[in-house]
Amino acid sequence: MSVPTIVAHSRTRIPSLDSKDEYLSWGRYPRVLHNAVHRIYWPEEVQPILEKSAPAECLPYGLGRSYGDSCLNEGRGLIDCSRLTRILSFDRVTGRIWCEAGVSLADILRIAVPVGWFLPVTPGTKFVTVGGAIANDVHGKNHHRSGSFGLHVARFLLCRSDRRVQECRPDQNPDLFRATIGGLGLTGVLLSAEIELKPITGDRIDCESIPFESIADFQSISTESDCKFEYTVGWVDCFSGKGLRGILFRGNHAKGFHGVAESKPGPKMSFSPPQFLLNRWLLRSFNSAYYHWQSLRASRTSAPFDAFFYPLDSIRQWNLVYGKSGFLQYQCVIPETACDALEEILKVIAKEGLGAFLAVLKRFGSLRSPGMLSFPRPGLTLTLDFPMRGERTLRLLARLDQIVNHAGGALYPAKDARMSPQMFEASFPKWRDFRPFVDPVMSSSFWRRVTES
Repeated sequence: MSVPTIVAHSRTRIPSLDSKDEYLSWGRYPRVLHNAVHRIYWPEEVQPILEKSAPAECLPYGLGRSYGDSCLNEGRGLIDCSRLTRILSFDRVTGRIWCEAGVSLADILRIAVPVGWFLPVTPGTKFVTVGGAIANDVHGKNHHRSGSFGLHVARFLLCRSDRRVQECRPDQNPDLFRATIGGLGLTGVLLSAEIELKPITGDRIDCESIPFESIADFQSISTESDCKFEYTVGWVDCFSGKGLRGILFRGNHAKGFHGVAESKPGPKMSFSPPQFLLNRWLLRSFNSAYYHWQSLRASRTSAPFDAFFYPLDSIRQWNLVYGKSGFLQYQCVIPETACDALEEILKVIAKEGLGAFLAVLKRFGSLRSPGMLSFPRPGLTLTLDFPMRGERTLRLLARLDQIVNHAGGALYPAKDARMSPQMFEASFPKWRDFRPFVDPVMSSSFWRRVTES
């Protein structure tokens, strides 16, 4: 039995925006202007926009939580889909939810958790739209069990300039279905999607934290943890200078519902601090203190799901902490047979002194996504934040590209703002198989950068 349709707040039409309205990615780099931004409120508004658009002129935009320029379209147009926020149906028996593409993961959690359902896969923020989760085929702490988001998409409606609205399933328009999952918004505008949620026994997480002091130590603990725990992820001290050390966090859904579906909004960053505060001494001291603090308190505990999955969401606009120039997030995956490359990466970062507060290490499982351009693949994935310091930062990341490429690894487009066409080719050698499915009017700053060399 399905619950009644839940309709979002009433909508007042706002005209298209001009280039003075700044749409950013979460990394706040690069900063670009768009010549038009179309805010849509109803699915039927999309087709006329696409029909009137010139080739390579448009790109769908959700909540802007991609870190680089895959959600930007410099000098061209955006279609802001963040107001497509209706949840159309939710079956509490089967856990299937049908919603518009602008619905956020937070919106789903708000209605699903109290009745015993959870997202099948969730990234490190709940402020991502369903459309964005599909377009970037997001992954999370349970990739070793559940794979990426695209594996749990039952169907979706896709609006294209050349074919109008297409319903896509694994057995209906299967190639377009595969291209759209992980397709970076380039195959058309997602209007709505049906997602298969997972049943849970409670709204808290039974979790543990365990220190590790080498890559071999991490692999051993991760192997043991992946067998017993649904969620595993490691924090890495990128300034240790003693090889790879950090803390592995692991957890399972606890039993019992406490009636708190989400935490209250926390403090808000209202300004960007001066860049000189993010110096080598401060970052090294923070990493060392955090490692020793977590090592001393390593134990079993129970935490609200918000605190376990989305710790950074508790600080609103935390992306401002890296300064006015923004930051770049760098996420790579490396085969476990070449894991020495991870230690080399951390040594290069420590020597350069440009590491940051956040460095996350996770083992990807073997479940393959249906997406043509899906990023997750078996291996170890490392995610790092770098304050943008101009050419110095770009040179460092180019050096990391060399290490990753030599190890047979890949980079994640949703986190990227500067990879070369050569690195994209190495990461996705079959990307030309995807190209025929790009909608004629769609393009992005990222796509032009990596394919128009």
